[in-house]
Amino acid sequence: MTEEASREPISKVDTAWLRMEQPTNLMMINGIILMDEKLDYERLLETIEQRFLTFRRFRQKAVDRTRGAYWELDEDFDIRSHVLRIALPGKADQQELQLLVSELASTPLNPYRPLWQMHVVENYINGPVLITRIHHCIADGIALVQVFLSLTDPTPEGRPSARKPEVWKKRRADEAMVFQRLLTPAREGLDFATHVGQQMITEGTRILQDPAIAGNYANEASEIVRELVHSLTLENDPVTRFKGQLGTRKKVAWAEPLALNDVKAVSKAFGCTVNDVLIAAVSGAIRQYMISEGDSPEEVPDIRATVPVNLRPLEHAQELGNHFGLVFLSLPLSVKSPLERLYAVQDRMDDLKASKQATVTLGFLAALGMGPSVLQKPVLDMLSQKASAVLTNVPGPQEPIYLAGSEMKEMMFWVPQNGNVGLGISILSYNGKVMFGLISDRRLVAEPGKIISRFEAEFEKLLYLGLMLPLEGQPSPQTAYNLLEGFQKES
Repeated sequence: MTEEASREPISKVDTAWLRMEQPTNLMMINGIILMDEKLDYERLLETIEQRFLTFRRFRQKAVDRTRGAYWELDEDFDIRSHVLRIALPGKADQQELQLLVSELASTPLNPYRPLWQMHVVENYINGPVLITRIHHCIADGIALVQVFLSLTDPTPEGRPSARKPEVWKKRRADEAMVFQRLLTPAREGLDFATHVGQQMITEGTRILQDPAIAGNYANEASEIVRELVHSLTLENDPVTRFKGQLGTRKKVAWAEPLALNDVKAVSKAFGCTVNDVLIAAVSGAIRQYMISEGDSPEEVPDIRATVPVNLRPLEHAQELGNHFGLVFLSLPLSVKSPLERLYAVQDRMDDLKASKQATVTLGFLAALGMGPSVLQKPVLDMLSQKASAVLTNVPGPQEPIYLAGSEMKEMMFWVPQNGNVGLGISILSYNGKVMFGLISDRRLVAEPGKIISRFEAEFEKLLYLGLMLPLEGQPSPQTAYNLLEGFQKES
């Protein structure tokens, strides 16, 4: 095979994610899977060899050059350099595991090898653990969940078997026409947003510094261009304890899972989505943390979180790459009543769903990937000033699955942050449970467990209010808040 034949270009969007990496924010998606039984290391290697590595991306290096970025086959690939066995010190409890995951989340992947790594922890007190680290330029969270599902079986008896490439290629060809039809409206907007985004990037950081320049593009523009201008000219997020100079060390934490059926019951009671309920609980947890640290959330504007929005059918997630846009969601931290906070989240999410913000941000990232790398960092840094957190919710399978014969009890992941964003909040549902994870810059939030530990209590407030609903109609937010205050005083 010639050198040219072993290479393929990295898409413009994936190039943008590759170049976002900096020492203060590594572009890795970190995850853990808690297993039920002893994990057979050799069987795990066989499973990865037969299934994971059939995606050629995991055998390729990402090479970034002035003229563009490309994937190149790693001729010296060794699976045992990517799947490592490791032991926890001391009591090998959750505290030690969190310290290990935090250390790995702060350590860059080897840029001269394929950008992924797994660590098998065999002595964790609650069973074996698989820690994963995969660079965001390879795929987004939705795609990576689907990739990991391809490693699993519905029963422990399943044995590793290679996926047949010719069957996979035929399936992709058969679905191509359907895929194109489903995404035609989005692609039209994406192409236009990419074109306009390229024009705007030519102006460089002047657009972000002077909204009048961006306004010139929107005077006679379509809705999609106005949406792009709106995203670029948002005011910077307020200065809170979640904004500041970042360091190079990350801390992770995760919470005890919630029952998905309970979350669904609350969403049905209040006529909102499951996602609305979870984001409201997240907002309440951050609000309570701020109060515990001596802050007054009512005295500062609500902070924003960038929320990824999937822009491709789920069945195409195994094609890897990044196919999502970003929306800027204002978290209602200043709202005191839990029910009013839930309604505020619902209203704000409805507005974002009706907009084209996700499509245009994907187009803007593609345009960034076309431009020189020296321009990307200042533009992305300035964009990152418009949010204080990244918040993502990824659905997983709702039945138990097995990896190399061992049942996966729980799983969690941590979303990377870009630019000057120092807080990442992740939500994952699996087997009837909802898991919460949080990653923070240690300079800003030294103990993320102080936030994550409040999620359950904030959800329980909504659950309690749901149980108090009258048979007809819903209580007003103020009435519900008074009822909750009375309940808390009595208890």
